[in-house]
Amino acid sequence: MDAIFKGLLILAVSLSGLLTGCAYRLGAATRSIPGGYRQISVPVFKNKTQETGIEVAFTNALIQEFQRSRIARVVDNSLSEVAVVGQIDTIQYLPSSPRKEGELYLPKGTVIASEYRILLTVTVKVVRQADGTELWSGSFSGERTYVAPQVTLAGVNSVNPLYNLSARRQNIDVMANDIMTEAHDRITENF
Repeated sequence: MDAIFKGLLILAVSLSGLLTGCAYRLGAATRSIPGGYRQISVPVFKNKTQETGIEVAFTNALIQEFQRSRIARVVDNSLSEVAVVGQIDTIQYLPSSPRKEGELYLPKGTVIASEYRILLTVTVKVVRQADGTELWSGSFSGERTYVAPQVTLAGVNSVNPLYNLSARRQNIDVMANDIMTEAHDRITENF
């Protein structure tokens, strides 16, 4: 009987805390574009790097985030109230974990990277179309590692440049999704 009474008392205290409200709200807070605008455009990102075509992945990832969240409607640039303008500033490929001569199966004088790190920085701005006022801006960076083509006994000359390019692009696409999710959340968080 005592256990039932204690359980009911804990439940009543918990419910009263929820009903009276406290400093913290349950569930997702209301999100919006700075200024409360509902119609946005997302022009193709500018690409200041030497890696061609990656701007499409970033632009599409940001459009998909806004379409998924339905916080604002993505429309043509001429119909939008604000534009979300992005720019890919830098990209770096850094070899890491170099394998050096003396390791198994490597000829003398050989240095091979066993993985690559991709470092990316992106800038995103929200600009009001009517007067060009910048309402919000943020800088984002990302890092990802992928395994380099490996030289093995089975295929001594198996270092495949197509694999390397494909792995690099796949990782950049993943980074685009991750970074644009963060950009979307920071643009709409209303702080």
